[in-house]
Amino acid sequence: MARKSKPIRSDIAWSTPDRIEVRGKSLPDELLGHIHLGDMAFLQILGRMPTPQESNVFNAIAVTLVEHGITPSALAARLTYAGAPEALQAAVAAGLCGLGSVFVGSTEGTAKMLYEALPPGTQGADLERIAVDTVAAYRARGQIIPGLGHPLHKPVDPRAPRLFQIAKDNGFSGDYIRLEQLICAEAERAAGKSLPVNATGAIGAICCELGLPWKIVRGIGVFARAIGLVGHILEESNNPIAVEIWQRVEDEATQHIRPQS
Repeated sequence: MARKSKPIRSDIAWSTPDRIEVRGKSLPDELLGHIHLGDMAFLQILGRMPTPQESNVFNAIAVTLVEHGITPSALAARLTYAGAPEALQAAVAAGLCGLGSVFVGSTEGTAKMLYEALPPGTQGADLERIAVDTVAAYRARGQIIPGLGHPLHKPVDPRAPRLFQIAKDNGFSGDYIRLEQLICAEAERAAGKSLPVNATGAIGAICCELGLPWKIVRGIGVFARAIGLVGHILEESNNPIAVEIWQRVEDEATQHIRPQS
């Protein structure tokens, strides 16, 4: 029996010789000069323009994720650029490949955890009990709870309370943010140490408040950090440090096996 072909369809964009339409809007006439990059990202991902309140929150999330110093992703981008300065896009891609469960991508882990603990539409849930059960389940599996703790920012990651305040100011402070804070408190009690909600934990919770699917939450970090990596690569081209880092690592890592002079 012949396989029935599945229709090939996309609702994102189309072009003709004199027209370009994105998500039902004319790119030259309705978008260019009328919206900024954050709102364009929202439109592209969700298929609709954000409300002013959604725009404020979504853009704050994106701005948070653009930059955080000489992180592993920035190092990967700089080192790749040192080896292939003719391919900026390869250097950016190298940096983005490291956005996973430890760096940036923990936004996705947090959102997934919260949605599983509190399915969308749930009303009147015992958030304190859910927090206790969630922490106990992660500890029983020997898993790190996403979105908690930071090697530098202790006892508070200054980005988290600011993000929560922006969410509150725009009407997006609900059960998911409260649950994230309760999970933090329970995790600290169970572990006996400080485990503050970090930026990615705050962002994961706020993305749930916005109703974003957990599987695309990491994507916000991807497009935001790409901007940051372009900045690192420009700085690297003007004031290189990658070769110096490589040489220092090479010297220190192999010093113990070199013949003494």
